[in-house]
Amino acid sequence: MLQSMRSFFFFIISVFPFYGAVLPGVDVFFQTPSNDLFHKKIGLILNQTSVDASLESTLSKFLKLEPSVTVVAIFAPEHGVRGLQYAGESVKAGKLGSIPVYSLHGETRRPTAEMLKGIDAIIYDIQCTGVRAYTYPTTLFYMMEAAVEMGIEVIVLDRPNPINGVTVDGLMLDDSFRSFVGYINVPYCHGMTIGELALFFNSEYKIGCQLRVIPMKGWKREMSYVDTGLPWIPPSPNVPEPTTPLFCSMTGILGECNIVNIGIGYTLPFKVVGAPWIKAESFAAALNAQKLPGVHFLPYYYRPFWGHYKGLDCEGVLIEVLNTALIRPVAVQYLLLGLLKSLYPTEFVKRFGSIGARKEMFHKTNGTDAVYDIAMKEKFPAWKLIELQKTEREAFLLRRKPYLLY
Repeated sequence: MLQSMRSFFFFIISVFPFYGAVLPGVDVFFQTPSNDLFHKKIGLILNQTSVDASLESTLSKFLKLEPSVTVVAIFAPEHGVRGLQYAGESVKAGKLGSIPVYSLHGETRRPTAEMLKGIDAIIYDIQCTGVRAYTYPTTLFYMMEAAVEMGIEVIVLDRPNPINGVTVDGLMLDDSFRSFVGYINVPYCHGMTIGELALFFNSEYKIGCQLRVIPMKGWKREMSYVDTGLPWIPPSPNVPEPTTPLFCSMTGILGECNIVNIGIGYTLPFKVVGAPWIKAESFAAALNAQKLPGVHFLPYYYRPFWGHYKGLDCEGVLIEVLNTALIRPVAVQYLLLGLLKSLYPTEFVKRFGSIGARKEMFHKTNGTDAVYDIAMKEKFPAWKLIELQKTEREAFLLRRKPYLLY
């Protein structure tokens, strides 16, 4: 009987981990609210992920401080304050109750002086994905630049990097490809929290913003989001699970090529790579033969419901993560890209060489045009891509050290 009870409690702990091991910045902030916000007017950058560890919304928590603190504006990032809009879709201005909501993903992406008029402090609280090619950090950076001009303080309520704070992989950002989808020169997988990125940006780019970061409690760099015990709220429509950001960093750039389906429009976003012209068994065997640490490729067959290759039978691979401590996510991405070229050169060159307007976005997400050039010119480009900028990544690890909070 005692053994059965022990087994039962072990099952409960395994399947339903205790929440509260990590407290995000919003919880820490409200444990000891700062008196210097009293009698001030604040603006909030938030969305559906802006909740504390017990799922109370950040907006609700600040509204409870009224009239000591007054929320006078809300700023909406990509996907809107409720996460309703698709990727790239314009977000409209509006109201939440009586509070004006200004769009930072429509005709205006940088906050204007009129939007910021009368605001004493801006508070940012949004869950990110841990990759450079994502618009939420850029929205914060644009706000920091605008805040300097208006003499406004910016407070970042820190949240976990959902991949972890250790994994650093991918290419640096060439200034010529700086954009809304990648604004600062860090690797594609940078291993930093949003608060750490804000500190990095403020100092390395000499912004001079009056910046305050409220750190988390209990977060350790080796933690994935699952390890935190925090509930996961999708930050955007195609990031449904806490493990999705890791898979996004393994296939997201491939999605910009539009030569394969990466599970967008199917039930496994970012977890599968397939096309009607791929042979699942041979593709998986070739990928596994490269012995990339921490990952295995399973032959997979599926039919997308919508999007690229909608309604067509696709063959490809399902990506299985074996060891998150060993995996190099962007290396997985470049291995996939490289072997698509080596195994299916005719299909690859025909499709990859004619991606047209998508080429610019492919360069922006990579941070350079070198990936496109190598993939087109080399017969066997995989490992050349994987080892690209190794020295630069090592230099970044030293450069980021002063900004790490944990």
